[in-house]
Amino acid sequence: MNKGDIKILLVDDEPDILEIVGYNLKNEGYQVITAENGQEAIKFAKKHNPHLILLDIMMPEMDGIEACEKIRQIKYLENTIIAFLTARGEDYSQVAGFEAGADDYITKPIKPKVLISKIKSLLRRLKSNSGDEEAFKIGDIVIDREEYVVYKAGKKISLPRKEFELFSLLTSKPGKVFKREVILDTVWGNEVVVGGRTIDVHIRKLREKIGDNHFKTVKGVGYKFVLTSK
Repeated sequence: MNKGDIKILLVDDEPDILEIVGYNLKNEGYQVITAENGQEAIKFAKKHNPHLILLDIMMPEMDGIEACEKIRQIKYLENTIIAFLTARGEDYSQVAGFEAGADDYITKPIKPKVLISKIKSLLRRLKSNSGDEEAFKIGDIVIDREEYVVYKAGKKISLPRKEFELFSLLTSKPGKVFKREVILDTVWGNEVVVGGRTIDVHIRKLREKIGDNHFKTVKGVGYKFVLTSK
């Protein structure tokens, strides 16, 4: 996919952010759509079907958390990459963002070159999806890497991107304990600074959707996937 084909929706209530970030993204060759609040974000996301949404958290009328949750409920946007672009660096706001279905978290202020590097890193996930191997089966679970969908006993389970990537990692070697630092580096990348509860939030959501008995916590180390409870 060429840069010129990639659409990025930039959502922020600060005109300076829209102008500066928008300029740098356009300068890289991306198509950029801008919105000033959460309601506009939903409207433009539906209309333009962007590949990536950069979404501020603190906005009037509708904040980024609520907007993200509503966008994730739209079927054809459920796998759109969403990253929060916000000045709030507290751990609890990161957890809230991931709970809402966000894929990543970028803290303002950020230097243009670093931001572009981050955007490129996020967009590489688009390429990684296009040529992946066919559906992978483990027990009664089928993992479709192209569609980012899981089937358990024939029942379709749609997962947000990060939950899917975490689940795909754990199931790649059933029974193996994946250390927390390995999970963070593999799923979120070493450029991302996330709170300590981020993995726990995603594991909890996977337990709710896939089944609590499949995920084992190894205290002080990490997590592993098992086929049956013991």
